[in-house]
Amino acid sequence: NVSSLPADCAFGSSSSLSVDRRLLQILKPCPLSFEYRNYNIITSRCKGPSYPVSLCCSAFIQFACPFAAELNDLSNNCASTMFSYINLYGNYPPGLFSNECRGGVQGLECPAPSPSASPSSNAANTTS
Repeated sequence: NVSSLPADCAFGSSSSLSVDRRLLQILKPCPLSFEYRNYNIITSRCKGPSYPVSLCCSAFIQFACPFAAELNDLSNNCASTMFSYINLYGNYPPGLFSNECRGGVQGLECPAPSPSASPSSNAANTTS
């Protein structure tokens, strides 16, 4: 999150040299395609004008958790790509999900899958 970096990092202070190098790295393309995902889980629950945080964030978590490993990988552009498509298909205000639906220190926190959950239970989110 660029906004949480020290103010002097952009100016190359020696204490933030490693941060500067990370900012200058080019992100790898996302190995997932978010273009044709089914965003209905979000768009059917998260509706304006009020955009209820509990409904929007629970829908977001349900949509995004199958992709948590890729979304939490800071070396690729998966998170920004996914947010772009969510905002495109849902016509949401910028930052709605990234500001309201915060993960933990390690990124997106997802509930552990239930032992009875089958890989096909996420089929709606993975079909093209």
